[in-house]
Amino acid sequence: MPEQSNDYRVVVFGAGGVGKSSLVLRFVKGTFRESYIPTIEDTYRQVISCNKNICTLQITDTTGSHQFPAMQRLSISKGHAFILVFSVCSRQSLEELRPIMEVIREVKGPDLSQIPIMVVGNKCDESAELREVSTSEGQAQAQEWGVSFMETSAKTNHNVKQLFQELLNLEKSRNVSLQIGGKASSRVAKDKCEVM
Repeated sequence: MPEQSNDYRVVVFGAGGVGKSSLVLRFVKGTFRESYIPTIEDTYRQVISCNKNICTLQITDTTGSHQFPAMQRLSISKGHAFILVFSVCSRQSLEELRPIMEVIREVKGPDLSQIPIMVVGNKCDESAELREVSTSEGQAQAQEWGVSFMETSAKTNHNVKQLFQELLNLEKSRNVSLQIGGKASSRVAKDKCEVM
């Protein structure tokens, strides 16, 4: 297990071009860029509350290629939570999550029930003709792996904040809350994690 520290590390995996960086930038900075720029690895930080102390939510946006397996394993070993992104317009991008899920199991152990993992079908704003993976297929894949599922659109900002909210809600070993804007929401009073 990663050491308890003032960092809560979320690692974002997925094939190239599925919108990993777009999701992270939309969440952290509220921006969206149309152009695709391949990522090697970027880390973004956001202040959160963790066990009633101030901590840093550290989001690692990984490369979409599999050229750096040592970096991938290191990110997994240090990660507390994982977002596995595919494009609903690419069945191949969903298939490319399988080996990543296997490495997470190898590194973290076969029982992932205590580790927050979210499979994310991004680009849900695209037209039905472009869609290759239905919502139910995405849900079925997540269910097979025993993890959570959500569809998002970084472009329209659909479910982006909710994605991080849900991911933090899956955390069982710590009381984690993300405060953007500084106010508490009434719905979250019963949950131990919050995104504002």
